[in-house]
Amino acid sequence: MALSDIRRVLISDSLAPACARILTSQGGIQVTECPGLTPKELIAKIQDYDGLIVRSATKVSVEVLSAGRRLKVVGRAGTGVDNVDVDAATKNGIIVMNTPTGNSISAAELTCGLILSLSRQIPQAAASMKDGKWDRKKYMGSELHGKTLGILGLGRIGKEVATRMQSFQMKTIGYDPIIPPGVTAEFGVQQFSLEEIWPQCDYITVHTPLLPSTTGLINDAAFAKCKRGVQVINCARGGIIDEAALLRALESGQCGGAGLDVFTEEPPRDRALVDHPLVISLPHLGASTNEAQNRCGEEIAQQIVDLVKERALVGAVNAPALTKAFSPETKPWVKLGEALGVVLRSLVPEVSGEVQVTTSGDILKSSGSFLCSAVAIGLLQNSDKKVNLVNSSLFAKEVGIQVTSGHSVDSSEARLEVSAGNIHLVGGLSGSLPCLLQVSSSLFHSPVSLSGTLLLWTGEADLNKLLGLLSSTGHHLESFHNAGGYSIATISGPLSDLSPLGSCLQVTL
Repeated sequence: MALSDIRRVLISDSLAPACARILTSQGGIQVTECPGLTPKELIAKIQDYDGLIVRSATKVSVEVLSAGRRLKVVGRAGTGVDNVDVDAATKNGIIVMNTPTGNSISAAELTCGLILSLSRQIPQAAASMKDGKWDRKKYMGSELHGKTLGILGLGRIGKEVATRMQSFQMKTIGYDPIIPPGVTAEFGVQQFSLEEIWPQCDYITVHTPLLPSTTGLINDAAFAKCKRGVQVINCARGGIIDEAALLRALESGQCGGAGLDVFTEEPPRDRALVDHPLVISLPHLGASTNEAQNRCGEEIAQQIVDLVKERALVGAVNAPALTKAFSPETKPWVKLGEALGVVLRSLVPEVSGEVQVTTSGDILKSSGSFLCSAVAIGLLQNSDKKVNLVNSSLFAKEVGIQVTSGHSVDSSEARLEVSAGNIHLVGGLSGSLPCLLQVSSSLFHSPVSLSGTLLLWTGEADLNKLLGLLSSTGHHLESFHNAGGYSIATISGPLSDLSPLGSCLQVTL
């Protein structure tokens, strides 16, 4: 089934009503809302659904993904996908998508609130007042004006934090290994290496995903290089700041305070940080605004509707290269790639090693990645696995096939070429229909339609034998092409016995 064939969606966390409404009214999708399912209940229920939408509470494990035999998409109404086993989803051919912009403003505003709260000890002073005290001297604060804020991760949320805190006349510096310094300079953030950032900052806030490279990003070694009394904020993911190192830095005075909305374990059983007087702790409220919840619910629903309508693929975490594969202009090329993969596998049954995919023409200039996936689908046509654009390249590697891409600037005409060993296929479109133009050095006089049932011979075909066999079996000849080295016939349906035709291959597309 196609990735866009999504008829039933399960929502397993609490989401704004707009999410189900958009799925139903715009996508014609049947929606079931069951927040609070246990893992066992989710595994039993997911078997009957094509899509799953979650927030952060539901853990989408390998067991859940494996049980979802119909599952094609997991939508995360929010930014982080650490509650989804993305690798297992990819292997099962399931798209994982998120809504990276939905809660950006809310998370940025909360970060700014924590910076302000740390600078003036607002929560502690408020709690003191409720206890009947009037401790003006105890809660002496400091201005943000003229202080330096280090922002680790300069994506959407990091940018929003920077622009807001600049209004307090804070100096904003940062670090991001992906976003170029020229881009961040446009919104007032000068980039430095981490080693250069530590000693400059009065405040440090983190806005990175939780990855092996970012786990423990702020640790004992980092704290030791910071200004004494540096204050840190984490509204991203628990574990980016090493919690044990943070506690040690707080106790020694090296860290002057922390604002934590996230923890390694949620809710945290170890209360040492939560109960520390210099820590402002929150129960993961980054996206907990009415606006963010409505926005995330609406965005994930609209993204799934766009996928169902085959208008676009937006927010794909594990298949970003497929974004262009769902545009109307490129879908016929995906079909061509799959068809060429099937033909190549027929001509080279034991294909292994490198398969080279070469594109030409401006329309295909950036299409190599998803066309490699399309060709891989064709190469794995008879696999017993659930193969699609999400996982085909992965499965191809597992059987020893490496599909690589390149783009030729020698021709302005849009073409797709696939090569393995001494076989070279050239394909194109006739209107929007995929067709074969050339096999190795044999160039066909007219395009060969790559649909239905093809019979392929190396060399000349005996046309009289073919017509006789087709007549005796109730089939008819739809087209015949000869290019010297190869002959191809398109017939009305598959034949059960090819022996009368000699050395002939049957290809079903």
